[in-house]
Order: sequence, then C-alpha cells, then structure tokens
Amino acid sequence: MASDLEIKAKEAFIDDHFELALELYSQAIELNPNKAELYADRAQANIKLNNLPEAVADANKAIELEPSMSKAYLRKATACMKLEEYQTAKAALETGTLLAPGESRFSKLIKECEERIAEETGELPKQTVEEVTTNVEPANEVEPESVPVAAPPKPIYRHEFYQKPEEVVVTIFAKGIPRECVSVDYGEQILSVAIDAPGKDPYNFQPRLFGKIIPDKCRYEVMSTKIEIRLAKAEPIQWTSLEFTSEVAVPQRVNLPSVSAERPVYPSSKPKRVDWDKLEAQVKKEEKDEKLDGDAALNKFFRDIYQDADEDTRRAITKSFVESNGTVLSTNWKEVGAKKVEGSPPDGMELKKWEY
Repeated sequence: MASDLEIKAKEAFIDDHFELALELYSQAIELNPNKAELYADRAQANIKLNNLPEAVADANKAIELEPSMSKAYLRKATACMKLEEYQTAKAALETGTLLAPGESRFSKLIKECEERIAEETGELPKQTVEEVTTNVEPANEVEPESVPVAAPPKPIYRHEFYQKPEEVVVTIFAKGIPRECVSVDYGEQILSVAIDAPGKDPYNFQPRLFGKIIPDKCRYEVMSTKIEIRLAKAEPIQWTSLEFTSEVAVPQRVNLPSVSAERPVYPSSKPKRVDWDKLEAQVKKEEKDEKLDGDAALNKFFRDIYQDADEDTRRAITKSFVESNGTVLSTNWKEVGAKKVEGSPPDGMELKKWEY
C-alpha cells in the first residue's frame, strides 16, 4: 500500500499538484515511518509549497534514518537557503558533497552560500550572484488544483517560552519521555523538535524563530515532566513572539545591564526604597561639575537607578523601557508586570515602530 501511495505522490508532484503530493507522501509515511526516501521526497514537496521549516524537519529525519543519502542534504540546504540560513545550508552541502563527490550542484551552491555569507558579514562588496541551476526547480506560479486537506490536528504537547536578554527558553510539557526519544536540531533561525516515544503519536515542532540564534551555544534538557530548550540569541533584542511573522516589527536593541538569573524571578513582598530625588539632585550636580552632555548625564542617571535598585525595580525598568521603545521608565513592578507598557512619546512627537 505504501508503494502505491509513493507512486501516486510522485505522479502528483510531476504534474505540479504539490498539495496532493504532500498529502500522499504523509499517508505513505504513516504506513512506513522508517523509509528515509519518503521524508526526502516530502521535503521537496514542502519546498515547492514554501513550507520551509517543515522541509528542513523532513530532511533532518531522512538524514537521521539514512545518513548517507546525499539528496537529503541537498533538500535541507535548499530550504535553508530560502530561509537565508546560509551557514546551516553550507554545512549541509559540505557533507553532501563528500557523499556525492561527482555532483556539481553541491560545489555551485556552496559557492553561492559563501558569497551570501560574505555579503552578510561585510567581508566582500555586495554583488549580483548568478542563479544556480539545480534539479530543485522554482515552484510553479500556477496554482495547483484545489485538494481538500484535513485541518491540522491539535498538538499533542503544550509549549510556552520566556526570555532573558541573552537567551530564549522554550518549554515543551511532555511527561515521562525518555531522552533517547527526543531529537532537537538548531538552525540559524529554525528550531526542530521531534518526539517519538513508544505508545505515543509522533510529535514534531518546527517553528521559524522570531530572531536568529547561535546553534553551537543552544542546549536542551529532558526532565520528568517537560523538555527545556535554551536558545542563545544572536543579538540582545526583545522577541515579541516565539515564531517569525512579517507583520511584527523587531524592537530596538536595548543596552541595559542583563539580569543574570537561570530562572524567572518573581516579585518580593518587601521592595527596597530608593530616594529618587536625592539621586536626581546628585546627577544634576555631576552634570554641572563635569559638564556632561544631556544624554550622557541621563544615561548615568539610569545606571545609578539600576545599580542601586532591587530585583523588582530592575525588572520593572527593563520591561517598561523595552515594551515602550524607550519612552517610559517605570520602577513599579506591580504596575507594569501585569500588562504591556504602551509607548508614551513627548508632546509634539510621534511614536514609530523600529524596523529591523
């Protein structure tokens, strides 16, 4: 039965019916979940439909089942390049070229990745890169025939996240899962989590992340009731969501001291009182004596407040400053902790979102 489905899926793909091909490959995988070829082919269908994180996850599964399949590395690299994850794509291509040394597509795509990486890092002047001809053709712009697709099932496990200036912590609430049944893979802006525990339905979570991460510094831990994944941020920006969306603007980078804490800190019942009037008078005196610029004096004022504040006040300062794009600075955690702080620009000025 699985072979018939695979034949029909290939025929649908050739006829540019990519949604139908995707559905047929998924049915074939349900019947034969350990065949790497099916995952590699479904990755190609996902690429055509621009389901890029899913394509990377399928390629990773094909590689896991058959590490010597060069086609799977090509699929992964193709999806990563479309996601502008050139470092991850280059690593996949370098492995693929070792498995298929006579295949020229790998060397051509490696060169393109290197040029794109050079453009990003500023090592070379930006230049036009010629299109590379591969067997992965661009998706046909003509819409395929409409095929009824069942609504996606409800996720088996619930997940949530919180963040600190230097990392994002993702928690997947999966109870009693052996560590050997959990697979986590990181890209420059992709997280891929697969759980395949005996007696339970397979679980896959492949979001394209809000911001870029440093894969080598990411780690995860499987606990008795959950899986905790720590993603190292490539830049100290505030993520407004876990997953990327073009409709959400990336907020301004914040240069406030980071609060080093392994887990979230909750408000205490005894806040430390600070004499703000005294601090302000001291700053004004120093500004006059040292002839500081207005911004310099203001920055020193903020540093003094932050340095002498308790944990609740620091959290309030950071949260209000970030969420208001630098227009509000509050020290009252009870006030700002329970809601989002809206921006409050000075009179006569307009608040605009920062573009990343």
